[in-house]
Amino acid sequence: MTQAKPDAPAAVSSPRYFNRDLSWLRFSERVLAQTEDERFPLLERVKFCAIFASNLDEFFMKRVGLAKRRLENPGAKSPDGVPISELLASMRRVVIGHIERLTNVWEDDLKPRLEGEGIRIVRHDALGATDRKAIDAWFNANVLPILTPLAVDPSHRFPFISNLSENFGLLLRRAKDPSAAHVFARVKIPGVVPRFLRLESLAWPNGSGDESTHTMVALDDLIAHNLGRLFPGMAIEMVAPFRVTRSAAVVEDDEDDPHDVLEHVEDELRRRRFADPVRLEAPPEAPSDVLDVIRTRLELVEDDVYYRSGPLEYRDLFEIVSLPRPDLKHETWRAPTPARLRGLAPLHRLNEPGVEDEPGESIFDRIREGDILVHHPYDSFEHSTERFIAEAATDPDVLAIKQTIYRTSPDSPFVRSLARAAEDGKNVACLVELRARFDEERNVNFARQLELAGVHVAYGVVGLKTHCKLSLVVRREPGGLRAYAHIGTGNYHPHTAQLYTDLGLLTCDPALTHDAMAVFNTLTGHAAEPNFDMLLVAPATMRPRFLDMINAEADAARAGQPSRIVCKMNQLEDRQTIDALYEASNAGVDVTLYVRGFCTLRPGVAGMSENIRVVSIVGRFLEHARIFHFASGESDPLRGRYFIGSADWMSRNLSDRVEVAAPVTDPKAKAKLWRILEVMRQDGRNAWTLGEDGSYERIEAPADADPEGPGVIGTFRTLMAEALRAERK
Repeated sequence: MTQAKPDAPAAVSSPRYFNRDLSWLRFSERVLAQTEDERFPLLERVKFCAIFASNLDEFFMKRVGLAKRRLENPGAKSPDGVPISELLASMRRVVIGHIERLTNVWEDDLKPRLEGEGIRIVRHDALGATDRKAIDAWFNANVLPILTPLAVDPSHRFPFISNLSENFGLLLRRAKDPSAAHVFARVKIPGVVPRFLRLESLAWPNGSGDESTHTMVALDDLIAHNLGRLFPGMAIEMVAPFRVTRSAAVVEDDEDDPHDVLEHVEDELRRRRFADPVRLEAPPEAPSDVLDVIRTRLELVEDDVYYRSGPLEYRDLFEIVSLPRPDLKHETWRAPTPARLRGLAPLHRLNEPGVEDEPGESIFDRIREGDILVHHPYDSFEHSTERFIAEAATDPDVLAIKQTIYRTSPDSPFVRSLARAAEDGKNVACLVELRARFDEERNVNFARQLELAGVHVAYGVVGLKTHCKLSLVVRREPGGLRAYAHIGTGNYHPHTAQLYTDLGLLTCDPALTHDAMAVFNTLTGHAAEPNFDMLLVAPATMRPRFLDMINAEADAARAGQPSRIVCKMNQLEDRQTIDALYEASNAGVDVTLYVRGFCTLRPGVAGMSENIRVVSIVGRFLEHARIFHFASGESDPLRGRYFIGSADWMSRNLSDRVEVAAPVTDPKAKAKLWRILEVMRQDGRNAWTLGEDGSYERIEAPADADPEGPGVIGTFRTLMAEALRAERK
């Protein structure tokens, strides 16, 4: 079955701003382009198939879900003034095009290439007798007992279809009664079983055999072959694999302040499980009779159905990516320890209760020598940010630790360190943001775990999400108490720190630590009008201060003084900030913006933004660091102003979240930030430039570019090479 593309609607962006959702889909397209890039190792391209699918799931849960809720109001329009129905039609048209590209690259390119490398996904009906017998025996022992067929009839209600679950819908009738009416049934593919079964593991259970060969059968194909065993005495007339996406209801405070934020979030999580469906996915050959039953029961319309070939769930391809084939992947990256932190006691000793630390310098000794700027994953997260909290937890001179947690890993070393510090009698406070989208349940568990260990757990300011990345350590020293802080751009998450590029500032500058203390006092206590001298803190001071700096650059340009704005962020959408950038452009300020994801600013428009350039860097790592640079009247960029922080220039970040940005004043740290921006400026491998019509075009390296420079090898390989050279010095 084919899906009709809706006619292209009228322009869904205003002359001044791009539509946020369509800009997001442009970013999705840049991710999709990585699957087609033959310069990547094969399994890295397969990984981007799974990443693209995962991103698209989130888009439907969040953005399409929101649009469909708005559609309930007659005459509803997007912030661009476009009717929601028109926006939904446009999004569907773009998504269908993306799905076709994904299908083509998987079926026609990646899958055949995998087969050429000995990685084969075979159909059950193509197996030989020996393999079929072995895999059916495995199915009987490991899958059949946990399958639950659910029929729909007068005594059985239509089953609940959970979000992103993989299923089979069936139409059945009694085998001995051809005239009997059809009955609908649903079988859910269990989530506790691997999605691909390797035949070699059955033939050589002890691990012998050729480890470079991987012949696999997909779990859904294996179940489909055995569906008849779940319905004895019934004839299966039609079968349709399908998948349902539900809206991700926003967990937020009611109009009246909740009595207990923790209980409120737990209630919201229970409600989210039953949120409205927004998408039904199925293969093109799925029988319409089966899908019509599902669609009608879920109250979806035909435009909510998306057909695609390939795996039922492209995220399952992460299992293929995890195969032990290093020859088909990027070389493993092991980040070196930052130069300023080398020679300290081994970190593992700090994590062993009852083991005395080896004599020598501490991380706090090194921070007292001057600020330390770390750039992950090029600088080790484990031996800098993790160490900062781990060493604080075991240091007998540390009296207090305070930290924010927005997202972290299930086995978080930060949670362990905070719990250990509290159990040792230190004063430990942790702000856990319970409303971090899709991590709410995990954070609820962390909060309860920390409370049991004696940590003072708070949930932030009512009505605001706490998104800042901030830690504070108070230590007893010969001259009195001294505070140390870590101010970062990314989450305290050791796993994503290997995949995301982020920055962190380790400092004991009294002005910065004083402000950090004020932030924590605001989060854990009450402060009607907090004062911050150095830090930019949203929603109180961040937007006004940034606007002041943008306007100051415009004034400098009008006065003939050096002016320049270079900023890096994930997304750009805040209209006040965009309007100020337009004014700066009109004044003659040269503005360069590195915006990885969606961007609603229109660059290059005569009379509005002709001096603004927007570039997106997409590749091996996910660009996540936020850097803000302003010339401040100085022609030498190293004499200008620099900030790093947790916030993108988005309305939600600047108005509805607690965010922190810190000035970077150390000359070496400023040089490091400028080098990052310069490498991105020269990138001719991973960079895309945004046009005034909303399209993105790859930036190609000039013919005479240095083959070992960023123009050819790109941002990621350049910074990795520079980190290794610095380690060898």
